[in-house]
Amino acid sequence: MSAEPAPAAASPPATELAPGPEPPAGGGEAAEHRALVLTGFGGYEKVKVQARRGGGPRPGEVSVCVRACGLNFADLMARQGLYDRLPPPPVCPGMECAGTVRALGDGVRDRQVGDKVMVLARSGLWQEVVNVPASQTFLMPEGMSFEEAAALLVNYITAYMILFDFGNLRPNQSVLIHMAAGGVGTAAIQLCKTVENVTIFGTASASKHESLKESGVAHPIDYRTMDYAEEVRKISPKGVDIVLDPLGGSDTSKAFNLLKPMGKLITYGVANLLTGQKKNLMAMAKTWWNQFSINALQLLHHNKAVCGYHLGYMDEEFELVGGVVAKLVNLYSQGKIKPKIDSVWPFDQVADAMRQMQEKKNVGKVILVPEAPKEESKKEEN
Repeated sequence: MSAEPAPAAASPPATELAPGPEPPAGGGEAAEHRALVLTGFGGYEKVKVQARRGGGPRPGEVSVCVRACGLNFADLMARQGLYDRLPPPPVCPGMECAGTVRALGDGVRDRQVGDKVMVLARSGLWQEVVNVPASQTFLMPEGMSFEEAAALLVNYITAYMILFDFGNLRPNQSVLIHMAAGGVGTAAIQLCKTVENVTIFGTASASKHESLKESGVAHPIDYRTMDYAEEVRKISPKGVDIVLDPLGGSDTSKAFNLLKPMGKLITYGVANLLTGQKKNLMAMAKTWWNQFSINALQLLHHNKAVCGYHLGYMDEEFELVGGVVAKLVNLYSQGKIKPKIDSVWPFDQVADAMRQMQEKKNVGKVILVPEAPKEESKKEEN
């Protein structure tokens, strides 16, 4: 599941390049367009705006004029060389975007020019124009903005499959959500609210607690000043039914010990590896040394379940993922879920966007757009 980015131009990075003309609607040779390119592993400066040129869609593909892209934690890890699903640099990152179909490849029958779509891919979507298999596009529901569409797929598919497919969330249960103010955390909170009487514990810095309470977290916990395991035990001595673990390392062991009998731990990330702009070998060693390990016989005695989830390894599971997207679109149309946008950044400010997420300042999703939002542009002109 990957977009087909055009090969990078031989010219040097063109951060000042103005957006090119709208590509022809007939599917001919695409005009020059801008893309964000990871030029090497390291700090924020390694992602640059470059000029690219690509052709029309191949058979089975659609060409999409991109209006908004999602920034995910995996993109931060990829920049440091810690994400194995990204091809080696130079490469265009980006796992999700939203835009308008501008051309159809041969054999595409279920999409039309002008359709507003969400796109999911392993990489390659941080561009003004992308060619992708039609099977990796999903029609946007009525009333959804491009920014919301770019915030839906990765976070909400992850949260839905963790909570319902692995977690089997049911009424009157309790859930611990780490990084509760982030993209997956926000999605998980909203999805928990679709089930009756679910008690939500959420970890986040103290400045985000008011927002978490408003969104439905009964017990926000400041992980920076408190031992979250102790805080959970004070309120629920037996622990919780489900723990969502994006942290890894010693936190996975704590999560397992917090489970009630028949509880489920779902691990879906190793955020503890990220401690700064660049790869930290000491943090890596500490995280892997403290990594949780258990054998089948021990699980038998504990009456608990441990699950692992990685959306990046489901790139061939079109039917499975498509079924989840259909359920999410239905929930959006019913008003039961709505992606929360933290901030919107033009491609030229991708370093600031990544910093916003890596320093955990965001409440909700961080979005990238090819051009500066109109309101921002007007301010700069004045």
